[in-house]
Amino acid sequence: MLKSKRRLSLSLIGAGASLIALGAIAQTAGITFRNTITGEVLNFDDALPEGKDTEGVKQFMAMGKNPYNEDPSCLKQGEQLFLSACSGCHGHIAEGKIGPGLNDAYWTYPQNETDEGLFSTIFGGAQASMGPQYQNLTLDEMLKVMAWVRHLFKEAPEKASWLTDAQRKSFKPYAGHETLPENPSGKCQAK
Repeated sequence: MLKSKRRLSLSLIGAGASLIALGAIAQTAGITFRNTITGEVLNFDDALPEGKDTEGVKQFMAMGKNPYNEDPSCLKQGEQLFLSACSGCHGHIAEGKIGPGLNDAYWTYPQNETDEGLFSTIFGGAQASMGPQYQNLTLDEMLKVMAWVRHLFKEAPEKASWLTDAQRKSFKPYAGHETLPENPSGKCQAK
């Protein structure tokens, strides 16, 4: 009887360890977006229904890298969205006002240095006046805003960890106002 209890205990311990291992594997297989402040898993069911199924959103959700970064066709739209939804607090060129500056290498929330972190902050909000934006911007619009914020970066490209190696080679720190083309080709090109 003692041997069977011991076997049962060992079996239960083994099963528990297997479940923990499977959970860890499942978590690393995909991206888990978390609230910047609480760490709770973000619920994308709360997002506006339109803009969830774009190729850009699908690619971002799978990889955690914004496919719109430095895509000229996304920047004009990102600029317009940023000016209407974000500039009141973050300034017209993300220099900071009520909210922190977003155009340099200092991040109030260090995870915002990554696209995954910045997206989580925009979607789920942060402290003070930075409320969640999931009822104001679609998921696709959030990616466009992020691309514009990344474009406004004014420091050396080596400090822009979100850029790919190819983007980093051609990146020029934002020098001030610029005129963007109306409808360049790319992932966000108006049809």
